[in-house]
Amino acid sequence: MIGRSVRLALAFALVILAAPWPAAPAPPQGKVLRLGLLYGITPTFDPASDPISRALVDGLRAHGYELGRNTILEFRSAQGNPERLPALAAELVRLKVDVLVTGATAATLAARDATQTIPIVMFNVADPVAAGLVASLVRPGGNITGLSANAAETSAKRVQLLQEAVPKISRVAVLWNSSLKAMALGFQQIEVAAPSLGVTVQSVRVSSSDEFDQAFAAIARARPGGLIVLYGPMRG
Repeated sequence: MIGRSVRLALAFALVILAAPWPAAPAPPQGKVLRLGLLYGITPTFDPASDPISRALVDGLRAHGYELGRNTILEFRSAQGNPERLPALAAELVRLKVDVLVTGATAATLAARDATQTIPIVMFNVADPVAAGLVASLVRPGGNITGLSANAAETSAKRVQLLQEAVPKISRVAVLWNSSLKAMALGFQQIEVAAPSLGVTVQSVRVSSSDEFDQAFAAIARARPGGLIVLYGPMRG
C-alpha cells in the first residue's frame, strides 16, 4: 500500500493540469491543507492572468479544496534570482506545508535539498533524471513526482526550426546561463543533436546580464547563421 504522502503528491501532479480524477474523495472534515508553491521567475500567484495558477486553483476546487476555506497557499518566488531559491525552500519547509509544488528545475533542486519527507510535485522540468531529481521516469522514488518535458527532442527541434528558416545554415550560436544546471542540460542536448543535423554549435556562456555585451560581441565576430537563446532566470 502506498503511503499518504505519495498519494497526495500524485494527486497534486494531476491537479496542476486540472486533470479529471473520477470519484475524487472529499477532503477530510476539518482538515486544512497547507500548500507551498516555489517558483524561480513568476513574481506573483495570479490565477486571473496566469494559466498555470488558474489550472491549479481549478484543480484544487475540483477535488474539494478551496483557497481561504480549507486550503492555505504559501507562495514564494525567487523573481529571477536563483540564488534565493534554497532559502525560500527552507522557509516553506519550516512552515510545515503538506505539499511543495515547484516550477522548473532550479526550484525543484532547492526543494529536494530542503526536504526528503514533504511530497514535491514538479512541473516544467526538462530532464529530471539527468538533473538528479528522480531515479527514473517509471519509478522516480523518493518524495518527488510530477511532470517533465522531453529535453532531447525539444533541443533538436530548435535546431530543425532554424534549418527550416535558413536552409543552408551550418553554424548556430547558443546563448545560455552557465550557472543553472537546467540550462547546462539543455545546451548539452543541443550539442548532441546538432552534428546529426549537419550544424556546428558556438557556445556563448553567461552568468549575469552584465555579460550580455561581451556575449553578443563574440556572436557578431563568429557570424553564425542563427541564434538559440535558452530561457531561464538570471542575476541582474
